[in-house]
Amino acid sequence: MIETKRLILRQWKESDFESFIKMGLDQDIMQFFPNLLTPQESLNLIQKISLLIYENGWGFWAVELKESHEFIGFIGLHNQPEQFDFSPCVEIGWRLAKEFWKQGYATEGAKAVLDYAFNVLNLDKVASFTASINKPSETVMKKLGMQKVKNFDHPKVALHHELRAHVLYEITKASFNLQLET
Repeated sequence: MIETKRLILRQWKESDFESFIKMGLDQDIMQFFPNLLTPQESLNLIQKISLLIYENGWGFWAVELKESHEFIGFIGLHNQPEQFDFSPCVEIGWRLAKEFWKQGYATEGAKAVLDYAFNVLNLDKVASFTASINKPSETVMKKLGMQKVKNFDHPKVALHHELRAHVLYEITKASFNLQLET
């Protein structure tokens, strides 16, 4: 479990399922993904994510507000062993319910996750990527101090789909720790 000033990042609970299913069916939340998620696809994703957290001790943690204990989405780390030309890597990612957008939660949680990645897992580098048109997520990457590495085509998105074009950002342990000192 990771705590910040306003957030708790933790293993998933059954009480999170309904809210996460609604997120997967929300056109605004899923606008930068090729498809909405069916309820079963959302449940399968939760099961996969929960198992990885159980096995590794880390992953895409469920996020709740400290004040109300309300589930608001996920923030965390995911291993990308071979899918991309920049693999293997560990990515940081987030997905929050839209009523919690633009309140600094993604950045706050992601900073704590980067601290965990570098100072607990002792990783040297963390990556993040998104569709080129996903400016809100790219803004979070910049706020985290991540640097743009390149544009690339996502290998699992159809050839002429508007979401095929992606951006890759990275941050090193040295760069992250330097930010903490300033």
